[in-house]
Order: sequence, then C-alpha cells, then structure tokens
Amino acid sequence: MDINATLIGQAITFIILVLFTMKFVWPPLNGMLEERAKRIADGLAAAEEGKKQLLNAESKVADELKKVHARANEIVANAEKLAHQTIDDAKLKAQLEADKIIANAKSQLEQDLFRMREDLRQQVSDLVIKGAEQVVRAEIDKSRHEKLLAQLKAEL
Repeated sequence: MDINATLIGQAITFIILVLFTMKFVWPPLNGMLEERAKRIADGLAAAEEGKKQLLNAESKVADELKKVHARANEIVANAEKLAHQTIDDAKLKAQLEADKIIANAKSQLEQDLFRMREDLRQQVSDLVIKGAEQVVRAEIDKSRHEKLLAQLKAEL
C-alpha cells in the first residue's frame, strides 16, 4: 500500500472535519440533547407531582365526603328527633285537651244531675204537699188514706 499525497490530504481533511465537528457541531447537539433530557426529566417529575396531587385531592375528596355523610346523618338524626319531639308534644297537648274536655263534661254532668235532683225534690215536695192537703181535707178514713198513698206512690 502506497501512502501518497491524496491519502494524506484525505486524512488531514478528515481530522479537520472531526475537529470542526467536535468544536462547532457537537456542543450544540449535546446541548439540545441535554435540554431535551432535562425537559423529559422535568415532565416526568411534573407527572409524578401531578399523581401525588391527584392522590392528595382524592384523599381530600374522600375526607370531605365522609364529613358530608356524617353531617347528613346528623341532620337526619336531628330531624327525626325533632319529629318525635313534635309528635310527643302534639300527643301531650291532645291528652291535655282531652282531659280538659272530659273534666268539663263531668262538671256539666254533675250540674245537670244536681238540677235534676233539685227538680225531682221539688216535684216530690209538691206531691207530698198535695197529698198532705188531700189527706187533711178529706175525712180521716183509713181506706181513703190508703187510696191516696197508692196514688202518691204511682205518681212518684
């Protein structure tokens, strides 16, 4: 193999090309590759951070849902308690009103009974007076007295 000027020229040209490439082409390419690698790494880190935030948000949502459910259960329990209390109050008022009506009815019955007794006493006394008047006016006769007493018994 002969080493001639062409081969030496090609070797020098190749070395100049390699040096030029190393000096002017590789640094920008390496910079772009490093920048891209950094952007990819930043993207992956952001994705991981997004996953963490999503998990945190899901956890917060679950906690809030638990709080909301607990509050809803508390509201339902309070509403049921208020309904029972309202029903109990209504029953108590109804019972008091019924007792009042019964007491008024008993009082009215006692008054009516008293009036009836008084009327009956008045009628009996009128009958006794009539009977006594008839006995006194009539002759004293045993058979007649018995008839009058029988009439009084019938009228009573």
